[in-house]
Amino acid sequence: MVSDEIANKMGRLRVFALILHHSSFITAFVLGAAAVAGFAPFYFFPLPILTLAALFALWQAADARRAALAGYAYGLGFFLFGVSWVYVSMNDFGGMPAPLAALVTLLFCMFLALFPAAVGYFTRALPAPRPVQLALLAPALWTLAEWLRGWVLTGFPWLAAGYSQTPASPLAGYAPVLGVYGVTLSAAVTAGLLVVLWLRLTNHDERGTTSAKRKLRFTWRSAAHYSSFLMVAIWLGGWGLKQVEWTEPAGAPVTVSLLQGNVAQDLKWRPDRLRSTLDAYRRLAESSTGRLIVFPETALPLFLDQLPPDYLSALAGRARRNGGDILIGVPERLASGEYFNSVLSYGSAPTQTYRKSHLVPFGEFIPLRPWLAGIVGRLAIPLQDFARGADDQKPLAVAGQRVAVNISYEVVFGEEIIRQLPEATLLVNVSNVAWFGRSIAPQQQLQISQTRALETGRTMLRATNTGVTAAIDPHGEVIASVPEFVAATLTLTVQGYSGATPYVRWGNYAVLALILALLAAAYRARSRTARSA
Repeated sequence: MVSDEIANKMGRLRVFALILHHSSFITAFVLGAAAVAGFAPFYFFPLPILTLAALFALWQAADARRAALAGYAYGLGFFLFGVSWVYVSMNDFGGMPAPLAALVTLLFCMFLALFPAAVGYFTRALPAPRPVQLALLAPALWTLAEWLRGWVLTGFPWLAAGYSQTPASPLAGYAPVLGVYGVTLSAAVTAGLLVVLWLRLTNHDERGTTSAKRKLRFTWRSAAHYSSFLMVAIWLGGWGLKQVEWTEPAGAPVTVSLLQGNVAQDLKWRPDRLRSTLDAYRRLAESSTGRLIVFPETALPLFLDQLPPDYLSALAGRARRNGGDILIGVPERLASGEYFNSVLSYGSAPTQTYRKSHLVPFGEFIPLRPWLAGIVGRLAIPLQDFARGADDQKPLAVAGQRVAVNISYEVVFGEEIIRQLPEATLLVNVSNVAWFGRSIAPQQQLQISQTRALETGRTMLRATNTGVTAAIDPHGEVIASVPEFVAATLTLTVQGYSGATPYVRWGNYAVLALILALLAAAYRARSRTARSA
């Protein structure tokens, strides 16, 4: 009888533990999905911080293995809802069968979810006082994981937490100093401090500990006091940095015309639509009054050497009549057989070229081709073997400005954008996000571009095929744009800037040094705890 009663109780405990385990997994998944609303086009910037705080709280109630599972669930919800638009490019425009495209999208998001899973595991596996784990260790590891995600396997830093704070949050003020990962770090530290405060207010302190432990600097009482002070300091510091003018106007303002042709992706490369595409962009260019005219990425669906000579001469003539230059996105083929995703200038200045250096895996080059031949064969994507442009390309001297061009996906890599600075006075992003249809991807890329403007203290101009075509000021604010999925020309006058923000000078090295300092502080606190035990 006694043994049966004990067995029944143990069974109920196992059921309760199983329910608790799955509920935390589901909770973490929902938190990750909800965090997407903190990014464009929703811009509810407190939400990623609050969901991250909730995730940190879940970790504190779990061992290392369960913390990893909760982190994985959070990442899976976050990426499935945040970047599953890759399905659109593979199925709708890449020709991949829907089941296979869905499977590849799922596997991609499952891979990305490994990064927050690793953060959860190491946060709990490395013993340290809980205030230290929350305020130092978890934020540092989270930021480090985002940085690693930005370069592992060529990198996918899309939806780093710092982007959610652009442009409205006070924390965006850290972007010109520490870049987007510095903004991530400030947001993650805020999340950790919120949990420290919550645990203190709900009396989750360390009662019953030894007198030696109570003498530790990081007791719950002192941690709560420090947390309040640090949160106020972090947010006031970000607000103060937003008031700083890091760069200064350079030369006279320039009038620009940004072209949006609105050529449907499934029609763009069809031979029977070639003439209508060329004519559409020619009409847009002829009606443009900007001293600088900018075409989108691969706006002309022919190799440069295949374009009619009179077509290019007409565009160059239009630019010269405006007293400036035109930037044309077009595939460029060399005699060696290599071809590039390029932007070329024509008009008053000598012809110059920018060639894309950071290519999109599967879209512009195929990694591990021998092993992935089956997937490659199912993708109806033209020009899958672009060559890489050089890393040390210089700004284009056009229309009285020095223009740092970046093409589409390159705008996601802040440490690569600053290669052309501080020489460049303007940033220009040309893009063709028609690959992602009517998803949230174009708005997300716009927010990423806003962050690049903040980091560099430069005006960012975006010319896109289907949107979002826009101009962004050095404070990360959109000053003009045109609606998506319409053919339009955005003409306005913008200012070039000179000087260098701290981020332009030291890139990601400063935030990496801060991460190492936080990890060292957490290790020191762990060592003190071990000695006092």
